[in-house]
Amino acid sequence: MTIDLGIFTVPDAADPQAAVRQVVTAEQAGLDLVGVQDHPYQRRFYDTWTLLSYAAAKTERIKLVPDVINLPLRPPAVLAKAAASLDRLSGGRVDLGLGAGAFWEGVEAMGGPRRSPKESVDALEEAIEILRAFWSGESVRVDGEHYRVKGAKPGPTPAHPIGLWIGAYGPRMLRLTGRLGDGWLPSLGGDYISPEDAPRMQAAVDEGAREADRDPSEIVRAVNVLGVEGSAAEMTDRLAEVSELGFTTLIVSVPEDGGEDFIRRLGEDVAPALKGMS
Repeated sequence: MTIDLGIFTVPDAADPQAAVRQVVTAEQAGLDLVGVQDHPYQRRFYDTWTLLSYAAAKTERIKLVPDVINLPLRPPAVLAKAAASLDRLSGGRVDLGLGAGAFWEGVEAMGGPRRSPKESVDALEEAIEILRAFWSGESVRVDGEHYRVKGAKPGPTPAHPIGLWIGAYGPRMLRLTGRLGDGWLPSLGGDYISPEDAPRMQAAVDEGAREADRDPSEIVRAVNVLGVEGSAAEMTDRLAEVSELGFTTLIVSVPEDGGEDFIRRLGEDVAPALKGMS
């Protein structure tokens, strides 16, 4: 089993270059990817797409993932074009973490819709159809409850098949991930999922895939891992336990007081030990 290891960073604008330094350090330390959270209503944060675009110009190899994009504030046709553009400009280094929405008061404050759980999943499914169509190069016409695209001409096409990694937690979202997604991307720790939740949720993704006649093994199992700390050996053991839950792409949250030293230790000490176990 191959393990990809990366960092989950906050687009904090308090220090103008801190987030960019973290991305550059992750590449220098040999890590595989960077996930950047997307909360447009958070006044202290950079816009995630702008930050990723700037970071792409500062790096050459590392994969870039909005983790996860706030769909209610990112119209899917425009999002498709933004993702394809950055993928081409970066040499095929973009995958798209996609979320149905959260923090609805913040979304409404920015002019977005407030959606019920059912509406948010319905809108996500419509958005996936639009994204796929744009990236296929076909004219897009979708007449849904939440999105209406009337024969839009796609372009540019992405440099590689952009993976859609779904930030899913509820039963319906998990099955949708198995049915339509290229990956599952939850967060482990804090108020999100626990190690005890993971097997049941993995099984729900598998069930959705089989119902759609898909091979569950084709779906990337990525996870944001919160609260990783301690020595390199302790961090390695913690991440090995996460991989035993069926996750193969581990995106480690950078602690507020860790920064670049933490990232270098993750890439130079933890990654080789962890990958040696796989």
